[in-house]
Amino acid sequence: MEDLSLKHVNLEKSENLERHRTEGFSSSKALVVRRGAPFKVSLQLEGRPFNPKTDSLRIKIMLGRLYVIMPVTFSKDVSSSHWKAYIDPEGLNLKSPSIFISSPASALVGCYRFKLCVFSQDSQKTCAFGKFILLCNPWCREDAVFIPFEDQREEYVQNDSGLLFMGTAMNLVSRPWSFDQYEPGVLETCLNLLQVSPQHQKNSRMDYLNRNNPVYISRVVSAMINSEDDRGVLKGNWSGDYEQGVHPSMWTGSGDILKQWAQSGYRPVKYGQCWVFAAVMCTVMRVLGIPCRVVTNFNSAHDTNGNLVIEEYYTETGQKLKRSKDSIWNFHVWVECFMTRRDLGSGMDSWQVLDPTPQERSGGVFCCGPAPVKAIKDRRIDLFFDIPFVYAEVNADVHSIVVSEGRVLSYSTDTEKVGSLICTKAVGFPRHQNITGDYKHIKSPTPSRSSTMSGDSTIRTERSKGLLVFLNLDKAPVAGEPVRFTVKVINKQSVAKMMRVHLNAQAKEYYNSPSDTFWETHGVIKLAPMEAKVVHQQILPVQYEDVVGDNLINLAVVLEDMASHERVLASDEFNIASPQLTIEISDEDSIVCNKEQTATVTFTNPFSHPVSGVLTVAGAGLIQGKVHYRMLPLRPGGRVEQHITFIPSMVGTKMLQASLSLTNINSSIRGFKMVSIQRA
Repeated sequence: MEDLSLKHVNLEKSENLERHRTEGFSSSKALVVRRGAPFKVSLQLEGRPFNPKTDSLRIKIMLGRLYVIMPVTFSKDVSSSHWKAYIDPEGLNLKSPSIFISSPASALVGCYRFKLCVFSQDSQKTCAFGKFILLCNPWCREDAVFIPFEDQREEYVQNDSGLLFMGTAMNLVSRPWSFDQYEPGVLETCLNLLQVSPQHQKNSRMDYLNRNNPVYISRVVSAMINSEDDRGVLKGNWSGDYEQGVHPSMWTGSGDILKQWAQSGYRPVKYGQCWVFAAVMCTVMRVLGIPCRVVTNFNSAHDTNGNLVIEEYYTETGQKLKRSKDSIWNFHVWVECFMTRRDLGSGMDSWQVLDPTPQERSGGVFCCGPAPVKAIKDRRIDLFFDIPFVYAEVNADVHSIVVSEGRVLSYSTDTEKVGSLICTKAVGFPRHQNITGDYKHIKSPTPSRSSTMSGDSTIRTERSKGLLVFLNLDKAPVAGEPVRFTVKVINKQSVAKMMRVHLNAQAKEYYNSPSDTFWETHGVIKLAPMEAKVVHQQILPVQYEDVVGDNLINLAVVLEDMASHERVLASDEFNIASPQLTIEISDEDSIVCNKEQTATVTFTNPFSHPVSGVLTVAGAGLIQGKVHYRMLPLRPGGRVEQHITFIPSMVGTKMLQASLSLTNINSSIRGFKMVSIQRA
C-alpha cells in the first residue's frame, strides 16, 4: 500500500484575510489573522488518501521558544481560552483535508510558526511548516479590545487615513494624516517594534507571555514611539532647529517614518512633535488590532510640580514673559485606545489615554498611560497609569500675573482656560467630535472670566474692583486679511477715570513662550462714571505675515488707572487660518480600482507678496510614494492649477492629500479629498 505523506500546507490566504478582516495586509508574505476566531489551512497529501480511522494529525504552534502541541480533532467545539485544531467532517476531501486552527481570545500577539505532522498507522510521520501573524480582535466579544459597533471598528481599526486637529479651540486646523497601516512593510515594522523593545531584549519569554494584554502592549508601544530610553521610532525636537532631520510639520503620514526607522537599523527618525508621535502610535495600535484614535487637548497644561496651577507672567505693557517651568501648550495631541481594564475592576473599561510624547517618566520610562478617561473625569488618582499627570493637563488653573521690577501689579485666576476643548475625528465624517465631557464635568463660565462663542468671535474678559475689560476678535482670523478686534472697557465706579491702554502682540509656537513683540500700540482714554467704551483695532497682513506663518499670536491688553495705578489684564492666543488647497476629481462618482484618474489641485495666493514653493501629493492606496511639483513665483491674488494622475490600487474610501511648502514664508498650505473607490 502506498505511504501517506504531507507535501504542502495551503494557508488559504484570500479566504482567511476576508474572514478575519485583514484584507488590507494582503501585501504581507505571511498570513495575517485575528485571535479568538478560527482560520483555515488545507493539506496537500501524496500517496494514499487520509484515513480518519487509522491516521492522525498533530500541530505545534510556536512563538519564540513558547509552544503548544495539540491533536487535530473532528470536534468543532472551540474554546475561547485554549488553542484548538479541528477538521470539519462536512465536505471532507481525504486527498486535501482542511484544518481549522482556533486561537484563544487572549492569545499572544506576534508572528507564529507552526509545524503540522501527519501520522499513519505504522507510525510513519511527515511534517510541513507554515507562518502566520496573530493580531488582537475587536470583532471578538471575549477579546479585551472588543468594541461593539461596526462603524467604530471601521474608523478606529481599519481606516488608514484621518484628521489631526491643531490651532486653537476657536479656530480649528484640520491636518490630514495618512496612517498607512496597509502600506508594504508597515505591518512587519510594527511587529519588529515589539521585538526591538527593551522588554523583549531583556526577557523575550516574559515579553511574549505579557502580549496577551493590551494594557501591556500599549505601554510598550507608548515608550517605543519616542527614542528617549530605547531604540524608539522618533526623536523629539522643539528647538526650532531641524537642520539635522525633517521639520515635524513636513510629515504627512506614518509610513515614511516607520520605513525610515526600519531601513536605518532602528535608529530614531528626526524629528517629531506631539501630533507626529501620536499619529505614528495610532498606526501601530491599529496594525496590532487595538482600536485607536488621535485626540487633541486645547490649552494643555504641563504642570511640572503637580500643584494643578500654571502661572503666566506679563509686563505692565502686556508683553508675556518666560518665567515659569510650567507651561500651557495651545494644543497637545495624544491617543486613546479602547480596551477592558481587568487590572482595575469594573467601571474603568473603554477609552484609555496613551501619550508617546516624552514629557515625564512613568515607571522610570518616558511613556504615559493607559489612563482610563473615566478615571480622569472622576479624579481617581489612586489608579494606574499616570492619571494625575493627564488630569492636570485638562484641569489645571491659570494664574495671570502682571509684574514690574519684581513687584506684582495685578493677579487673576482662570479655572476654565485649560482643557477648553478636547476633540477627535468623528466616526465616518471628516470633521471633529467634541469629547470634552468625557474628560471633565463641564462647568458654566466663572465670574472672573468668560469665554463665549458667537459665530466666529470669542470674548475674553477680566474684572477688577473698578474696571472690566473685554478682548473680542471680530471673527476667526484668516491669512491675507487684517486681524480685527475690539477692546471694550467698562468703568464700574461713579468717578471719572483716565486710563492708559497698552496693546501687545507676540508670535508664538504652540508649545513655547512668545517671542518678542511684533506689534504694539499705546494710548490714553477717558471714561466718565459708569461709562463703557469700545476701541477698534487691527493688525495688518504686512505686519504679521513674516512672523506668524504656522505660528500663533499672543494678544494682550493691560489697562492702568492713572489715579489709583490699578491694572487689569485681558489676553488671548489665536491662530490665523491658512488658505486651503482645493482638490477636484473628474468623474469622482465612478472611480474604480486599477483605472487611471485625474485630480486638479488649485491654490490662490492670499499673501501680500509673491510666493513660490513645492507641491507634494500623496495618498495610500492611490499613489505609490509621493509626487512633487515645483511652483513658480505666484503674484498676490494669483491662481495656479496642477493636474495629477493616479491609479487606485485598493477598494474603499481613501484620502488624497496635497501640501504646498512655501519657500519664502514660514507656512505650509494643505488640502485633502476623500476618494471612494469601487471594484472594477
